[in-house]
Amino acid sequence: MAEPTDPQDDAPPAVAVIGMAARFPGADDVDAFWDNLAAGRESIRPVSDEEFLAAGGDPADLDDPSLVRMASVVEGIDRFDAGFFGYSPAEAAVVDPQQRLLLETAYHALEDAGRPDRFAAGMTGVHAGAGDSRYYPAHVHPRFAGQPGSVELVHAATSNSLGTLATRISYELGLTGPSVSLQTACSTALVALHSACQDLLDHRCDAAVAGAVSLNPSALLGYRHVPGGPFSPDGRCRAFAADAAGTSSGDGVGVVVLKRLEDALADGDRIRAVIRGTAVNNDGRRKVGFTAPSTAGQTEVILAAQAEADVDAGTIGLLEAHGTATRIGDPIEVTALTDAFRQSTDRRGFCALGSVKTNIGHLGAAAGIAGVVKAVLSLEHRQIPPSLHFDEPNPLIDFASGPPTGRLTENQPTNPTYRSYLLLV
Repeated sequence: MAEPTDPQDDAPPAVAVIGMAARFPGADDVDAFWDNLAAGRESIRPVSDEEFLAAGGDPADLDDPSLVRMASVVEGIDRFDAGFFGYSPAEAAVVDPQQRLLLETAYHALEDAGRPDRFAAGMTGVHAGAGDSRYYPAHVHPRFAGQPGSVELVHAATSNSLGTLATRISYELGLTGPSVSLQTACSTALVALHSACQDLLDHRCDAAVAGAVSLNPSALLGYRHVPGGPFSPDGRCRAFAADAAGTSSGDGVGVVVLKRLEDALADGDRIRAVIRGTAVNNDGRRKVGFTAPSTAGQTEVILAAQAEADVDAGTIGLLEAHGTATRIGDPIEVTALTDAFRQSTDRRGFCALGSVKTNIGHLGAAAGIAGVVKAVLSLEHRQIPPSLHFDEPNPLIDFASGPPTGRLTENQPTNPTYRSYLLLV
């Protein structure tokens, strides 16, 4: 990702970000999100006894030392402007809140890019993903448990299916390009972005909506910490730090609107950022466990993205990392970055390293879109916001010999010679 510039004759085709909308913990829009990031504000908050009990928590659990009552939530996920989209209250009630909020956010992103009806006139694709529905089994299916095979149950299941996620946006907003729903765990949002970019560059559509959502209606019930597990004992995410002990889950929804850069320039669109190249791969069996990363796989995909973008690693000023604050995962990630950058530069300690998870937790399927929004806003404001909870580096990370620097603890202006931003999920 880079600042907006006119395309060079010999530059590879690029994609422009022309619209954006999001709702993240502590932020109802992208401006509020930037205010939180720039201020170094954490949006992971304690859950009061009253909130816990109101959410259905067991009073006996209030004193359970293994229960972590911290939450990173989007407020008002039960509120939906049903009438605006032509839904009755009863119809809206059976639709997963993830689908509702993604629909609203897609509309706002198209507003940010111009009039939404403008995009209905051309071939606009939708590429979107979500986490598994926690709403359907807890709040919808029990209502129809005694009606197996009924029309009502089929309708309810359709309204909560991941397969209808992107198609709902296309239908409600009249968008006629490819409509692709996908789910690849915590890489969902960036895979959706990659898929949308490929459809644009291959001229399968003229504009594209890309995004993801992840909501947990039971977030105020907290979670149980298991020593040695992936979740933090206190709900906080200390990415790349010596006291890193895992991550915590969060809610979020974000959408970007994309066009080919040459078309965006010709149409006079406001270009918020430029995506120079994307890449996707898989570790296969080159890792110690199913949920673990591998250094080789991450190195390869970073090199592929840089080659696709034709970007010199020495021009990358900020790495927005996965950064889940696991003692083993974080070092693997930095090692992969170092190995990839060493293919084109021997410079050390020149590239800031951050993880938005320190602010809002791990958003699951929406984790990548939070990083994308942060990247765009950082480029627009020419400022690198702080990564939180970093006092001493993880001793397993060799910051001294690699391009990333772990000293990202306060706001920094972006160096004008660094025009690029790398996201890794």
